[in-house]
Amino acid sequence: MSADWTSAIARARAHAPFLASALDRLPGITERLEAGDGEGALALAREAGTSAPDTGAALRREKQALSLALAIGDLAGAFPLLEVTGTLSSFADRALDAAIVAGIRRRVPDYDPSQPKGFFALALGKHGARELNYSSDIDPILLFDPLVLPRRERDEPGEAAQRVARTVVETLSRVDHEGYVFRVDLRLRPASEVSPLAIPVAGALSHYESSALTWERAAFIRARACAGDVEAGEEFLTAIRPFVWRRSLDFGAITEIGRLTAQIRASARGSSRVGPGFDLKKGRGGIREVEFYAQTHQLIHGGRHPALRLRGTRATLDALAVAGLIPLEEAVLLGESYDRLRTIEHRLQMMQDQQTHSLPKSAEGIEAVARLDGLDSGQGLLDELTSITEAVGERYDTLIMASVPSGAVPVSVPDQSTLPEDLEALGFADPAGLAQRIDGWLGGKVRALRSEAARTAFAAIRRDLLAAIASAPDPERALARWEELLGNLPSAINLFNLLQARPALIDMLARILGLAPPLADALARRADLLDPLIDASAFDLPGPVEELVAEFRRFEAGDDYERKLDAVRRKVGELRFKLGVQLIEGVNDPVAVGHALARIAEAALVVLTDAAIEEFRRTHGRVAGSEMLILGLGRMGGGVLTHASDLDLVYLFDGDYQSESDGRRPLGATHYYNRLSQRAISALSVATAQGALFEVDTRLRPSGEQGPPAASLDSFERYQREQAWTWEHMALCRARPLYGSDQGRRALAEIVRSVLTAPRDADKLRRDVLEMREKMARHKPPGGALDVKLMRGGLVDLEFIIHFVQLREGGPGLNPDLGEAVRALAAEGLVRDALGDAHDTLTRLLVAGRLLAPDARVPAPAARLALVRACGYGDWETLEAGLAEARRNIAEAWHDAFGETLEIEA
Repeated sequence: MSADWTSAIARARAHAPFLASALDRLPGITERLEAGDGEGALALAREAGTSAPDTGAALRREKQALSLALAIGDLAGAFPLLEVTGTLSSFADRALDAAIVAGIRRRVPDYDPSQPKGFFALALGKHGARELNYSSDIDPILLFDPLVLPRRERDEPGEAAQRVARTVVETLSRVDHEGYVFRVDLRLRPASEVSPLAIPVAGALSHYESSALTWERAAFIRARACAGDVEAGEEFLTAIRPFVWRRSLDFGAITEIGRLTAQIRASARGSSRVGPGFDLKKGRGGIREVEFYAQTHQLIHGGRHPALRLRGTRATLDALAVAGLIPLEEAVLLGESYDRLRTIEHRLQMMQDQQTHSLPKSAEGIEAVARLDGLDSGQGLLDELTSITEAVGERYDTLIMASVPSGAVPVSVPDQSTLPEDLEALGFADPAGLAQRIDGWLGGKVRALRSEAARTAFAAIRRDLLAAIASAPDPERALARWEELLGNLPSAINLFNLLQARPALIDMLARILGLAPPLADALARRADLLDPLIDASAFDLPGPVEELVAEFRRFEAGDDYERKLDAVRRKVGELRFKLGVQLIEGVNDPVAVGHALARIAEAALVVLTDAAIEEFRRTHGRVAGSEMLILGLGRMGGGVLTHASDLDLVYLFDGDYQSESDGRRPLGATHYYNRLSQRAISALSVATAQGALFEVDTRLRPSGEQGPPAASLDSFERYQREQAWTWEHMALCRARPLYGSDQGRRALAEIVRSVLTAPRDADKLRRDVLEMREKMARHKPPGGALDVKLMRGGLVDLEFIIHFVQLREGGPGLNPDLGEAVRALAAEGLVRDALGDAHDTLTRLLVAGRLLAPDARVPAPAARLALVRACGYGDWETLEAGLAEARRNIAEAWHDAFGETLEIEA
C-alpha cells in the first residue's frame, strides 16, 4: 500500500492537537511532508538543534522535529513500526551520550568524547530493545568506574559521578517552551531506594551476583550499553550474563512473573475490559503481557538456548517458534497483536504528546483516536482491540497457569508428626527411620534445605516425590541416590520448582535414581540435566555429526578457551543424559543410541580440537603445508559407543617434519604436533568446572604407550607396512579418519586401506589371531554373566572372526562399522548370515548394560526388567534365550573360521 501523506496530515490536524501545533511551528519539515519526502523530513529534523545555545536545547528541538516527521510518516504508512521505534531509540542513545558529555565537561572542559571512558549508560526496557514509543520514559542505569572516571584532581570519584548523573537527568528532563527530551526514570538501578543516581561498577556487580530479584533478571533481558563508555558497558553486561541467563531452567521465575502480572492487572487504571479508559499496556491481553510472554520463555530457556537471547519482542517470538518452544501460529498471532497494540498506543500519544497508554474515557475521545488511525468509527476500534486482547490474554493466562506450580502461593511445611504414617502407607520398610532422616534434611544437615524458601518449595513436592521413590523399581537405592543428589546441591529451589511444574519428571527421576547408577551420578553433579527432559524433543535421537558440530560451536560472545571447553561439556552431558533416559524408558533401539553416542563424541572431538588448535596457534603459529589428522579406532572408529566407552585415538600430522612453525614462539614440526596433540587430548579429557568429558586412549599409536603422542603420516604408514603386529592390523580394521581436511582424511583412509588389503600368509594370520585371543582370555576374563564383550561367544570373539576374514580376504567387508562389516561379509558368503543378528543382540545388551548393569552382573529385578525393555524383549527368559542363541551362532562361526571348537559356558 502506497503512502498517503495528504490524508495523514489532514487526520493529524483534525484529531491530534500536538501534531497540528507542530505542523504550524515547523514549516520546513511540514513542507517536506506535504511533498511526500519522508526521508528529507527526517534529515531536516536531525539538524533542528544545530544552532541551539546548549545541549539541552539542541536535543529538545531535535526531539520535537523527529516526533513530527515520524508521526506523519507513521500515519501515512511510509514508516513501519520498527523504523519508528528504532529511530526514536537511536535518538535516545545520542541524547544520553550528549548529556553524559555535557555532565563531564562541566568539571573537565577538555574531555574528549571521541574516547569515552569511565561513565556509561545501560538502556533497559523498550529503549534497550530499540522499541521506544513517542512518549516513552527512558529507564537507564548509570554506572561509573572510579579508577578512570574523568574528574578534577581534587574531586572524589563518587561525588563527581553523581554530578554527571544529575546533569544527565536535568538535561533530558527539563521542560520549557520547546518541550522536553525524555523523562528519565532511574528506579531500575540496584537498590534504588537507597543508592545514588550513578552506581560504581563493582557495587553493581556485587548486587547482581548476590541479591538481585527475578524482575531485575527480566529487565536485563533487553539491556544494552547505549551511551558513554559503551565498551565498558558491554564488558559489564558480559560479566553479569550468568545472572541473567541461568544454565538451569528456572520455573521459580514464572511464579514471580505470575505474581507481577496479577499486581499489574490489579493496578491498571480504568476498565478491566476493553472500553473507555482501558489500559493498552497493563490491561489483560495488553502490550505488557505479550512482552512478559516472550520474556518468561527467555528466562526459562535462554540459559540453554543462546538463540533466544534477543531484545526485540517480535524477534524473540519468532526465535521461540524456530526453537520449537511455542507453535508458529501462536508466535504470529502474538507478534501481529503486539504490533497493532503498539500502533494504537502511538496514536494515543500523538494526540497530546503525553505518556499515556489508556483509551480516552469519553466516546468522543475514542472516536478521535479511531479517526486519527484511519478507522471508520470508535466502535470499530473497540471491537478490534477486544478481539486482540482476548486472544493475547487467553494465551498468556494459559502460559502462566500451566507453568506456575500449584504451590506458587507460599505453602506451609507439612506437619512432621504425620510423616511416619505417610511413609508407612507408601510401603517404606522403615518409616520411622526414614522420617528421622528427612527431619535431618530439614534440620540443617542439607545445605540446599537451609532456607525457608527451599523448605517451602520442597514441601510442595515432598509427598509426590516420596510416592514416586516408593514406587520406583528399587526404592532403597533410589532414596539413597536422592539423598546424595540433595547433599551435593548448593541450592535446590530451581530443581524443586521444576519438579512441581512438571510432575511427570518426578516419576522419571525416581526411575533414573533407582535404575541407572551412571545417570544418577551425573545428576548428583548436575541437577540441571533434568531440564532438557521437558522439551518435546527429549526422546529424539540427535542429528548427524555436521548438525551437532554446528550446535556445539555456538559459543557466546567473549567466551575464552576454558569457557568453550565448559560449553561443550555441558551440551555433551545433556545429550548423553537424554540418551541414557531413552534407554531406561525403552524408546529407542540401543544400537541407534550407540551410534548417537558416537556422533556426539565425534562432534565434540571436532569442535574441541578446533578450539585447542586456535588457542595453540596464538603462541606457536602454524606449520606451513601441514595439518593434524586424527584416526579413530575401536568403538569410536566403528561409530558405536556406550556410556562407558573411552575414545581410542591416534594423532598424526602430514607435511615436512623438518619444518618450523611461524608463531612468536616457533617450534619444530614434530615438537609442534606432539605439544598440540597433548593440548587436543586435554581438551577432550581434562576435568573442568563442568566435569570430565571422555577418557582418551592413545596406546594404539605406532610408538606405543612410552612414545610421543603424535606421529608423522609417513612414519605411520611405514610402521604399519613394515613393523606392525597382526593385532595392530586387526585394530586397523575399525579405523576411521575423524579429523582433518577432506584431502588429509582421504589420504589417511587410503593408507589404511592399502595396509589392510596387502597380501598375507593365511596360516600365520590364523596362528597370530588365535594366540592373541588365548592371551586375552587368560588376562581379561569376563566380569560377570552379562559381560557380552569378553565372554566366549561374545563381541570380542565376533570381532576376531570378522577381522580375521577381512585380513585374510584382503578387501571384502572393509567397513569400520562392525555391524555393516558383518553383513557385507555375509553377502559375499564369507560368514554366516546369522552373525548380523548376533552382532545386534550383543550390541544392544552392551549399550544398555553399561548403563543398567555397569558391573556386568545380572542386576536386581527392577533393572533387569528395564534391560529387557531396552533390548526389545518380553521377559528375562526371552532375553537370556536371545543371548544364548547369539553366542551359539558366534561359536559356530568361530569353528568355520578357525577349524576349532569354541567352548561356551552357560
